[in-house]
Amino acid sequence: MKHALYCFLSHWRRAPLQLLLLIAGLALATALWSAVQAINSEARASYARAVEQLGAAQLTALTSPDGTIPIETYVRLRRAGWQVSPVLEGTWQVDQNALTLLGVDALSYPGAPSMFQAASARGLDLSDVLTPPGLIFAHPTTLPDLMAFERTITLPQLPPRVVLADLSLAERLLDQPGQLSRILILPDQPQGLPDLAEIVPELRQSQNPDGALADPQRLTRSFHLNLTAFGFLSFCVGLFIVQGSVTLGIEQRRGTIRTLRCLGVSTATLLQALFLELLILALVSGVLGLVIGYALAALLLPDVSATLRGLYGAPVEGSLTLRPTWVISGLVMTTLGTGAAGAQAFVALRRMANALSRSPVVSARMTWRSQRIFLGASLALIAAGYLALKLVPGLIGGFAFLGGTLLGAALLLPPILFAVTSALLGVLRAPLWRWLVADSRLQLPGISLSLMALLLAVATNIGVGTMVSSFRLTFLDWIEQRLPADAYVEVTSATKANQIMEWAMQNDARALPQYRIDSRTASAPLRIYGIVDDPLYRTHWPLLEAEAQVWDQIYDEGAVLISEQLARREGLQTGDHIALTPDWTTQIAGIYPDYGNPDGQAVVALSTLQARASGITVSRVGVVAPPGVSTADLMQRLRQDLNLTSDKVVEAEMIQRASVAIFDRTFVVTGALNILTLGVAGFALLTSFLSQWSKRLPHLAPVWAMGITRPQLARLELMRSLAFAVVTFVLALPLGLLLAWALLAVINVEAFGWRLPMYLFPMEWGRLFAMTLVVAALASLLPALRLIRISPATLLGVFASDR
Repeated sequence: MKHALYCFLSHWRRAPLQLLLLIAGLALATALWSAVQAINSEARASYARAVEQLGAAQLTALTSPDGTIPIETYVRLRRAGWQVSPVLEGTWQVDQNALTLLGVDALSYPGAPSMFQAASARGLDLSDVLTPPGLIFAHPTTLPDLMAFERTITLPQLPPRVVLADLSLAERLLDQPGQLSRILILPDQPQGLPDLAEIVPELRQSQNPDGALADPQRLTRSFHLNLTAFGFLSFCVGLFIVQGSVTLGIEQRRGTIRTLRCLGVSTATLLQALFLELLILALVSGVLGLVIGYALAALLLPDVSATLRGLYGAPVEGSLTLRPTWVISGLVMTTLGTGAAGAQAFVALRRMANALSRSPVVSARMTWRSQRIFLGASLALIAAGYLALKLVPGLIGGFAFLGGTLLGAALLLPPILFAVTSALLGVLRAPLWRWLVADSRLQLPGISLSLMALLLAVATNIGVGTMVSSFRLTFLDWIEQRLPADAYVEVTSATKANQIMEWAMQNDARALPQYRIDSRTASAPLRIYGIVDDPLYRTHWPLLEAEAQVWDQIYDEGAVLISEQLARREGLQTGDHIALTPDWTTQIAGIYPDYGNPDGQAVVALSTLQARASGITVSRVGVVAPPGVSTADLMQRLRQDLNLTSDKVVEAEMIQRASVAIFDRTFVVTGALNILTLGVAGFALLTSFLSQWSKRLPHLAPVWAMGITRPQLARLELMRSLAFAVVTFVLALPLGLLLAWALLAVINVEAFGWRLPMYLFPMEWGRLFAMTLVVAALASLLPALRLIRISPATLLGVFASDR
């Protein structure tokens, strides 16, 4: 065993470049996977810290269909012996900023230790939290919004724009005395308690309570799942490099294997030596990949953190920690991936050891039998993916469809290339071109895996690029339609909103106030907006489905518009009825898209909202400029006439730019992974070309001897590589569009609750086609240069050793 392993390892001293490419390919694959896992691990650790230290998200909560719970209900529970903690949550308007204020009982709230620890660091104690004027706890980034309050304490565990206070202080600030949003059931309860259904039959239990301090993973799970999927795809593309290099290494050691077999080394011993060799290579490459992955994760984590904070308010630190979970995951994936990539090498070694007389050229030929195997496996994978899409619900079925389709299409590539080259041989008549095509067909077994990797990389770039561009185009159109006014004024009270509306009437402008209340459906929070009857809503508001005369139904008949997420989650459509509150049920007149909120929303006429609900709040008022007045003049007159500061009057275009900036940040990591995947595919192609170099000399030497110069041969090599790239791109284009459809119509619907329209971007395809040609040209550049510089003696040596 020891000597066999030494003989196997000594091969790499004669092929250092091949060893370098193998280790680099496996290290890159590990780096991409580890970087994604490190980012996800850091995010989940941040979520876990926040949940553990604030302690509310893991508890069962009691909520009311009415939206609020009287304090007397809490008292009734306590007198019955139940250990519970009250929570009041609401929107608190501080100057021009709307913050989420959370009022808790500091004596029973699970996160109270974090509050007391932060207060004691400032020299304060329990009495300062409980007694007036009280303390307000906030995330460091929220403190600038609370400059008017002196008694503020930094609490990093809180999400941004969420503040925490004792219940008595929150009641005063929210003007909701004696009201609660939910009641948390504490984990330690005495024995023999009466059943909750007997004490509070009007309340519902929820194992995953929502609210400001709900577990962030509830919102971000889909984001991390998509990130993991892209990382795994990149890892699989990198494994193509390993597979090609390891299989070629077995072929190059045919003489060594023959000698070892003649010396009495068994096939089992050779297989064990190969296993140990792959294990050593996997561990070395895995450690190197972890180092690269750590650096890549540190580079990308700030953008991911900004995305998660901006979109979900999730607390993610911008620093990276070396965690055993993703380190072990990286090494395990590297080892298993190397084993999977080396499976063909084990088969080849076993066959070689048992049939040493077989010619290497014959073993390299792609027979029609192998084509049928590829074709059968391809169709089976595609069919399995389709069945998974139809039979398995949720994201699992969607990703199974993507995996089956991508892998099936990749396996379909070699038969297609074989068929194309065979067809060209039947058409071409020039001897040189016939030789080039025939030699290309003979070369297919060695480079087919790399071309599969290129196919997957190009298809992924097309699919993800189409998804992101379609999403961006839709988002830009949506945000413009949802912000029809020219300027928006932040208000702190209904009185101020009325002043703005009166000013608008006096100055021939139009006011669009945004009133709202918070309610909930059976499974999730619900925010209900009230809007005035204005022509801009009728012409600008985006609708996916609508009844006839939808706006007349809204304003005259009390109907409602609901968001797409709410419609899909509750299985609703236009014409159905929905319970907005326990005593308010109305008909759905239309469904509109909402790409900026994970929870459900509904829109009714303002008059209907005022008649059916109480506790209505107003956050801002949109103002449409009169004819002939610019937005800048409108904003200036608003500031002067109403004595408003500049930060309270915001141009609609500024809000749009800020929203688009958050959107663009969301896909920074996806774009980086796309570029890296294409780079890894090009690296795999280079590895294949270099690995085939020694095997191709016997094919090139006779052509050179017949008068084709070495520069001509180099140009032919470059043309061959570009031709393979063109055919691969042509096949990748429909595959990428199918991937885009799946992302837009399946994955997005399951992950986020909305379905996006699909747009085509031929200019992007052209740019990607040029990049594909550049990658293929660069991959073939080094072999072509080798061919130009090779000495005639080396080519003549092929004939000297000819068998």
